[in-house]
Amino acid sequence: MKIGEAQEIYREQIRAYQKEKSSISKQLQNLRRRMEIRPEEKEQCATEAATLELTLEALDEKQDEYQEYLSRLTETYCAYWNAAVADQQADASEEYAEDMAKVMEVARRIMRGDIVPASDEKKLMEYSEEMYQTAKNVGAMVRRQKREKHKSLWGDEEEKQYPDPREAAENAEAPGDGPAVVDASSVAAGVSAEG
Repeated sequence: MKIGEAQEIYREQIRAYQKEKSSISKQLQNLRRRMEIRPEEKEQCATEAATLELTLEALDEKQDEYQEYLSRLTETYCAYWNAAVADQQADASEEYAEDMAKVMEVARRIMRGDIVPASDEKKLMEYSEEMYQTAKNVGAMVRRQKREKHKSLWGDEEEKQYPDPREAAENAEAPGDGPAVVDASSVAAGVSAEG
């Protein structure tokens, strides 16, 4: 099961348990009021109240189990999210370092008076107009008889595709040790049957 799917299932379970607990709490309140109004029914109501309290405890326990697992899912989700973002940042830093090395090499070649492709000159100019002008001025002063002609350092660049961090986190496998999904009314009915 994927983390995103598991989160939805367990969030829905927690909501269902909260709704069931609210309903049983209201029943318990009404029963306690009835016990105050009709003392002759106190013994019968006390047994029913005890059953409702046990039901509430069972629902609380199961809801806490779901909440704990949901917290673990959230931690796992965050770990996958952060890993995807870290990969993107690492690649961006690596690409930046490579581009800086290329920009410096283009400037060096221009200063030596070599002929470089217009696209490389444009990249240098986009990076730093001042560095470009300095390289051109130094290159003009050198004016060698024989200048080297270079191919572009950038070549054909490909745009790298990154996974969406949210999608990566939601589609990662959820830990397999999640609690069994049990309907709130089944837990409530199980306590009532035991009582």
